[in-house]
Amino acid sequence: MGGRAIWIVPSAFVVCMLLGGLLGFELIELPGVEIGIALSVILLGLAIGLERTFPVALAAAGVGIFGIFHGYAHGYEMPVMDNKVAYTTGFLATTASLHVLGAVVALLLLKLAHGRIVLRILGFICALLGIYLMLQL
Repeated sequence: MGGRAIWIVPSAFVVCMLLGGLLGFELIELPGVEIGIALSVILLGLAIGLERTFPVALAAAGVGIFGIFHGYAHGYEMPVMDNKVAYTTGFLATTASLHVLGAVVALLLLKLAHGRIVLRILGFICALLGIYLMLQL
């Protein structure tokens, strides 16, 4: 999407992932976690594949909802350990790093002659993997 969205949207995901992780730590029931995760993969892939953009606030809210599901899964399935802060810092830092890496790779791809097509194909592959995840539920 570019512009402010390049940092606002991923930040919304990571912040909401923290909130979801806290819910998971407390074993608070959150229905549809696996479906939410699979849908996030499908919809992100389709948005990339179809080159769809959305208003920044709408995109941030949407990925925030999916971030809650992803964070919940991490928090709920946390291994037995004394240091929840280190575990949480780890999954949040890893997620933020993956978002930065994805943005950098996408920007570099868009500089190539056929990079836009490659990025779209990768988006559709992502969506197909999300459908595969959904079928495993």
